[in-house]
Amino acid sequence: MNQLAADITDIFRTKFQRRPLLVQSPGRVNLIGEHTDYNEGFVLPAAVDKHIMFGFAPNDGTTARLYSVDMEQEFSWDLTATDYPKSALGWPDYIMGCVDQLRQAGYEVSGFDCVFGGTIPIGAGMSSSAALEGGTLFGLTQLFTLPMDKLTMVKLGQKAENEFVGVQCGIMDQFANIYSRADTVFKLDCRSLEYEYYPFTRDDLKIVLCDTQVRRELAGSEYNVRRSQCEEGVALLQQYDPEIASLRDVNREMLQERKNEFDPVVYSRCEYVIEENNRVNQACQDLENDDFAAFGTRMYQSHEGLKDKYEVSSKELDLLVEITEQMEGVLGARMMGAGFGGCTINLVQTDAIEAFTTTISERYNEQMEQDALFYETTITEGVHKLLPEE
Repeated sequence: MNQLAADITDIFRTKFQRRPLLVQSPGRVNLIGEHTDYNEGFVLPAAVDKHIMFGFAPNDGTTARLYSVDMEQEFSWDLTATDYPKSALGWPDYIMGCVDQLRQAGYEVSGFDCVFGGTIPIGAGMSSSAALEGGTLFGLTQLFTLPMDKLTMVKLGQKAENEFVGVQCGIMDQFANIYSRADTVFKLDCRSLEYEYYPFTRDDLKIVLCDTQVRRELAGSEYNVRRSQCEEGVALLQQYDPEIASLRDVNREMLQERKNEFDPVVYSRCEYVIEENNRVNQACQDLENDDFAAFGTRMYQSHEGLKDKYEVSSKELDLLVEITEQMEGVLGARMMGAGFGGCTINLVQTDAIEAFTTTISERYNEQMEQDALFYETTITEGVHKLLPEE
């Protein structure tokens, strides 16, 4: 049993006097394909070895009792209540939202206790929210033997965030949390939900995240604004072709033909999404060709689009990417996640990681007067029950 699992078990036993079911729920990276998921486009995510560890056990009542180790906070609510009250603490809403979705879908959940804590940096763009949702749904499915397949779990997790928490996220984060496999990335078609795995096992390359330590206060509200702008662009184009359901159905020529009718900002948002979808498909071809240099170039192109056309970057993120552009051993870099802070994702040669972290630390501190944090990641499997020997 790893140390985090042992700690969660000990805390659970102290608070609830029994041994829990352990569930490990990972964060995720997205190598390329940002803000495309809610436009029914393509993404290329993978789960990584930063995760939330849950302990679950049933209790004899009708109450859910939660304890967040990292926040050192408790929360409980009556599962039989007609409406679940949102919490001023924030984090319980993700778990309550999942239970609420289970209830609406006709699944029966009795009283349970839950202790959780983890290693996913909050606000760094690694989707701790989907890790909470996936871990909750998977854990309760295991605990109460609910007849639920993976795709249903994904959709309920997304609905919990959309309808209960109030963030209009796409489906990528929940899908990556539940469907990921070790040593692979996968291209997800966010319209059909078809997916294809691609091996990512190069020993000479590492995925390294650089954390700006700037938390994404604007990310939630601006995320919804970007989604609305994309929908505005689709509505304009639908006047000429009612079969257009999303930006997935639009190519660059179609967009350029109506450019004069667009608000310039809306046009830029739509142009970025169309270009990013193309980059994901090209990047998958790069993986098939084992051409990581070309893959890295597309990562840089993705960042430029996010910065200039989608306008969800920040001066801190831009600096971290700019520093890498002249560094040997760095194949690609871009901001990752909703934006306005959080992390960049970098494709770095293993033997260059020490120089990479040293150079970025010095220059970032010099210009921003704060430190960057670094996370070397390994691609791992999706949410799963922890076996005793683990």
